[in-house]
Amino acid sequence: MKRVLSGMRPTGRLHLGHLVGALRNWVSFQEKYKCYYCIVDWHAMMSEYADPSKLKDYILDMALDWHAVGIDFEKSVVFIQSEVPEHAELHLALSMITPVSWLERNPTYKEQMKEIKNKDLSTYAFLGYPVLQAADILIYNAHYVPVGEDQAPHLELTREIARRFNYFYGDVFVIPEAIFTPIPKILGTDGRKMSKSYNNYIGVTEDPSSVEKKVMTMMTDTRRMRRSDPGVPEDCPVFYLHKAFNENEEEIREISEGCRTASIGCVDCKKILLKHLIPTLEPFRERRSEYENKKDELVGVLHEGAKKAREFAAGMMEKVKEAMKIAW
Repeated sequence: MKRVLSGMRPTGRLHLGHLVGALRNWVSFQEKYKCYYCIVDWHAMMSEYADPSKLKDYILDMALDWHAVGIDFEKSVVFIQSEVPEHAELHLALSMITPVSWLERNPTYKEQMKEIKNKDLSTYAFLGYPVLQAADILIYNAHYVPVGEDQAPHLELTREIARRFNYFYGDVFVIPEAIFTPIPKILGTDGRKMSKSYNNYIGVTEDPSSVEKKVMTMMTDTRRMRRSDPGVPEDCPVFYLHKAFNENEEEIREISEGCRTASIGCVDCKKILLKHLIPTLEPFRERRSEYENKKDELVGVLHEGAKKAREFAAGMMEKVKEAMKIAW
């Protein structure tokens, strides 16, 4: 079976952007690929280094949410990044050949340096995190990496690093390919990309009353200052959620037309969304409860996943060292 690798930073409970942008794909991939799903705690440390006290709780929250949405711990290799030291070792090897200019042009790096003002991100690690990300992927020689539209430059950098390594040392790495999600981006309650960093998110397993409150206060198309003002649904965060969670295509067309002609109000549009969104999320809350009071068992599952991951990663690291002429 061809291999898929993906991971997420444990910075709190997961939100709808994670679900639509990644997790739905992850669940479907389990039937046709060998899947490695990694909780990337080293990546989290790059922004949370000053206070990592909540990191272990966040790791367990992430594992619970993955289980909630359908990640099968038997079908997939689910593990914590730092428990597989080959990730860090390959990161070091790849850093030898990665030009600094490649890292400085990373658009996400520039965006987060501009947007996130409450943390000092001017560190060596934060600049170089795409190299660790490349190591995460290449240590499993992954054929495919599921990404959202905003992550495409990161994967292209991984592909460049892999090609450069292969040029210097021989064909060690598969050049990974992207699998894009059908809905590449979900907007948050303030109209920006949904993100915990921006505190504009709706959680995957959030309480229904909280979901309702957040939806009903969401920003909509700014053209619609009054109920009678026409809008452009493609510029509305609520419409993005309709496309992701409303499976009634006829209803979506009616909402789109109603927005353009002002025959439907934003409040009505949000109420229709909630009729689809809350029932979709309810099974996730139920599944999360299966492990919620069995955290020792969950930790054991993650340890076992790390053992399975190391079986492959250790072999890859030996190939890397042999190719670089540093194996004894």
